Amino acid sequence: MTERKAKARLEIRQAKPADARSIAALAKRVYGDFEPYTLGEIRGQLNNFPDGCFVAVLDDKLIGYCASMRIAADKALRPHTWDEITGNGYGSRHDPTGDFLYGYEMCVDPKVRGTRIGRRLYEERRKLAERLELRGIVFGGRMPNLKRLWRRVESPQEYLDQVVAGKLHDPVLRFQLANGFEPIGVLTNYLPEDVRSRGHAVHMIWRNPFVDQDESPQFRVPRDVESVRLATCQLQARAVKDFDEFIGQVEYFVDVAADYEADFILFPEMFTLMLLSAEEKELSPMEAIEALSRYTPRIRKALSEMALRFNINIVGGSHPTRMDDGDIHNVAYVCLRDGSVHEQEKIHPTPNEAYWWNIHGGDAIDVIQTDCGPIGVLICYDAEFPELARRLVDEGARIIFVPFCTDSRQGYMRVRYCAAARAVENQCFVVMSGNVGNLPNVANMDIQYAQSCILTPCDFPFARDGIAAEASENVETLTISDVNLADLSWARAEGTVRNLADRRFDLYRIEWDKGSHAATEPDGPAPTRKGGPGGG
Repeated sequence: MTERKAKARLEIRQAKPADARSIAALAKRVYGDFEPYTLGEIRGQLNNFPDGCFVAVLDDKLIGYCASMRIAADKALRPHTWDEITGNGYGSRHDPTGDFLYGYEMCVDPKVRGTRIGRRLYEERRKLAERLELRGIVFGGRMPNLKRLWRRVESPQEYLDQVVAGKLHDPVLRFQLANGFEPIGVLTNYLPEDVRSRGHAVHMIWRNPFVDQDESPQFRVPRDVESVRLATCQLQARAVKDFDEFIGQVEYFVDVAADYEADFILFPEMFTLMLLSAEEKELSPMEAIEALSRYTPRIRKALSEMALRFNINIVGGSHPTRMDDGDIHNVAYVCLRDGSVHEQEKIHPTPNEAYWWNIHGGDAIDVIQTDCGPIGVLICYDAEFPELARRLVDEGARIIFVPFCTDSRQGYMRVRYCAAARAVENQCFVVMSGNVGNLPNVANMDIQYAQSCILTPCDFPFARDGIAAEASENVETLTISDVNLADLSWARAEGTVRNLADRRFDLYRIEWDKGSHAATEPDGPAPTRKGGPGGG
């Protein structure tokens, strides 16, 4: 008889972006008294340092999660808060040259405690630190019995001393001490929302015995090649007789970009407006936007089929879409070559859009996971609001696509200068694509001005002027360039300036409206969580 090998019930593995919702649900079960993680924060943790995030899966259910990042000793060992060290929960302060591993989240489903899941996750961290030859692991650990025993001690430090001496009991601290961690002090105001710890945490460290602690290792970011080929379509507005003729124009450029083996092609904002030329008479602005919105299902279907057929990721500019509540939104349809379709609404309609077309702004912006890593989309005017790009980059985006539609050089330059600023301040690539030409008898398409381009940070690995490629002004064309995502990792860690790493989280941060969706709801910004209750 052939012996059958039983499937392992428990798996400890690296976390994946597809785990984000399950991780959010786990955190909500574990930390019912804390604001839940947003999906954006979890995506950021997984995207910013995937090697440092692990999950425990028991009988196909996610029951444990830990997140960590690399960070330099001068930051890890000095006093700090959870918000400051983690970049407000996104793990965005990960430093690939850091000599310590910093653990900032550890949670285990209460129903499986006693099965040593936490110990197994700690062991994965330890193995990672050893493999990377880091000096050790640091985190801020909770003191959950501090509030209850507060009258018996004079300070958090005395409480810590008595727990270490065995005179007081704290289950979390005892667990961490048993796992080889030692306290090096108390972090005051580490997590104000942790009422049971009175906002404090124990500054814990594990020192790697296989590394000479007297010699600080010097880590460098390897100058690898992680090439992505980008294409931006500067599309000519022209009269078409019907939908099929319009799609034929779009497919031509998709086909050409695919022939050049591009990974992405970006179309302009409102590139579907030329469909209005097929109407029998000129429509009023409100009639026009209503007519366009009726094309939405066909646009989605056509772009998705093209992405599959031509093996290319299509960022479908934007198209006015009537939402379930009856409002019209300006929506970018991102159709990936795996067949999935994603949407990104324009957050800030321009005054003209709001007045003439009654377009409403969306309320959610998040990265989109692709086979080339996470990307973001900012539709035209949205690129002029730096908070949006910063959120996308915190979530791990390295490429931001900016479809735009501008009628004058002044309007174009507003978007262009802001897009260049987003590339510099976020150390990412920004791709712009606009319409050219004019469409008689179509409102708001009288004249168009564009010079589509692919922008880079301004540092030594990149193009001299921060422009990887640029189209000629007001000419229909396809502009293609290769970019190296690994250059961004180098610039963020070792560049002449390090905008992301040098942010002052002790002074300022972006906090999203608490009325937005939480992490367990459909994708969307939610209240910034005030810290990981598990620390370590």
